[in-house]
Amino acid sequence: MPERVDPQILRAGLRVLGVAIRAEPFVFTLSVLASALYGGTTVASAWVLGWVTQETILPAFERGDTTAGALAAAAAAVVGVAVLKAVGVAGRRFWAGLMQYRMQAAYRREVTRRYLELPLAWHQRHPTGQLLSNAGADVEAVWAPIAPMPMAVGVVFMLVTAAVAILLVDLPLALIGFLIFPAVAVLNYVYQRRLGPKAARAQQLRAQVSEVAHESFEGGLVVKTLGREDAETERFATQARLLRDTNIEVGKIRGLFDPVMETLPRLGVLAVLLVGAVRLDAGAIDYGELVQVSYLFTLLAWPIRALGWVLAELPRSVVGWERVRAVLDAEGSLPYGEAALGTAGAAGLEVKDVRYGYGEDAGQGAAVLDGVDFTVAPGRTVAIVGSTGSGKSTLAALLVRLVDPGAGAVLVDGVDVRELAPGQVAGAVSLVPQETFLFDDTVRGNLLLGRDVPDEELWAALRLAQADGFVSGLPDGLDTRIGERGATLSGGQRQRLALARALARRPRLLVLDDATSSVDPRVEARILRGLRDTRSSVVVIAYRKATIALADEVVHLDRGRVAGRGAHADLLERSPGYRDLVNAYEQAEQEQQAEQAEKAEKAGQAADEDVTA
Repeated sequence: MPERVDPQILRAGLRVLGVAIRAEPFVFTLSVLASALYGGTTVASAWVLGWVTQETILPAFERGDTTAGALAAAAAAVVGVAVLKAVGVAGRRFWAGLMQYRMQAAYRREVTRRYLELPLAWHQRHPTGQLLSNAGADVEAVWAPIAPMPMAVGVVFMLVTAAVAILLVDLPLALIGFLIFPAVAVLNYVYQRRLGPKAARAQQLRAQVSEVAHESFEGGLVVKTLGREDAETERFATQARLLRDTNIEVGKIRGLFDPVMETLPRLGVLAVLLVGAVRLDAGAIDYGELVQVSYLFTLLAWPIRALGWVLAELPRSVVGWERVRAVLDAEGSLPYGEAALGTAGAAGLEVKDVRYGYGEDAGQGAAVLDGVDFTVAPGRTVAIVGSTGSGKSTLAALLVRLVDPGAGAVLVDGVDVRELAPGQVAGAVSLVPQETFLFDDTVRGNLLLGRDVPDEELWAALRLAQADGFVSGLPDGLDTRIGERGATLSGGQRQRLALARALARRPRLLVLDDATSSVDPRVEARILRGLRDTRSSVVVIAYRKATIALADEVVHLDRGRVAGRGAHADLLERSPGYRDLVNAYEQAEQEQQAEQAEKAEKAGQAADEDVTA
């Protein structure tokens, strides 16, 4: 079946352009006026060319010489029109470009601002590559038609002016020449029908290529360790080939259209010259008018092509707009109140009958947490213990208000976190998550993240996180760049830097989501003992028995519910499920340590044998 463009695309595209015009009316007006100046002077240049031919060139041929005044007048007319034309071109391009880049910048900010407003549950349903494409390629595509749009609007004035000028010269000649317009219109219609779907498909494929690339880069460690390089390369190559083939098809259509579009006006000019010669012999027109009309016909195809450039970009613009609007219109947010928290001393925490489930409606899916209820007194340390999938990380996200519970409440200092003003939770509560993220920056940059903290406080946080030793040993200390995601550091070092980053904020409540799993148990114990001396309440998700024993109280989670609360020793005695869990953790850790020791011993024996040999 032949491809065709849905007429709704044109209407939708014009509505998108209307958004830009309403947003930047002053800049748009200036760009259109500059384009109209260009169009008017282009038509005027045809009149000047005819006038110079009739009044200067032909008399010079007839008399065999000319005067300085005639040459000066001709030069002044040509240069004057050219200068005005150049002003129109410069103004049109400057203001149209300014409008385009302003709209792109504004919508990139709007999209990213909406990302920050949307809850974590929404982000979990959308791949990162798609979000990058929305803020990048899609926003760029939405406003791509802006650059040629003022030109297209302005050249309508040029089209009308040229047509009137031709009609005023000679009606029969104009009617012959105007036969070219139906042919150009039909060609442009066919062009849009063929190009529209291909351009829209290319825009969709650009987003897919971005998604695959981002996912592969993010999973680089998994790809390398599992030997999936060839598979990932082929997955990316498949999408890249589809994009390439689609772009080639777009190029073929444009490559066929451009030569034909260039040819039709030339045929029109030939027809005008043939008929014009007859009209010239009949004395109906003079040489200057024939030159003027012929030149104008060479220009008339260009305004139509300018309109075509706008129409060619509309399918991509509409696709990009739909993808951008899907973000801007996304439902879900974290509402804020106006309450404020104190700034001194450890914070108290209450978790009241909290329920949460992952689903389309935030917190309302199948229950991951159900009826969770416990308190953390100011300055106390509480360990959250549970098997894999018991909801520990989800609970951590609720405590720092990355998501809101579907039922129940989380209170800090007796205030529901949903009633707090923006920034209050982040100012009082810090989370150190399981997956440590460090930026490709210096140690100092990763600790500060834009804050202004004296170096002595940074070193105090590093000492508390047991990270001051290795940081001081780095080539440039705090000013050492650590690579993307802290690539030059070990897993334990990255975790300790992430902990120091949280401590540098002086949190009143610190939530550690298995944040020291890569740290040596003895170092971890020193860290947790040091945290007891800070003015912070601590919630630590832990699995090591030695770590759990340091907590003032333990909350045992089992299948999203609180299965037990109390001191570690008490739970060991009265809760078989808890006892089995922590003993299994300890046994697994001992087996892992024994395996590592055995490997080290074998490596040492092999080294001794090499030395002996």
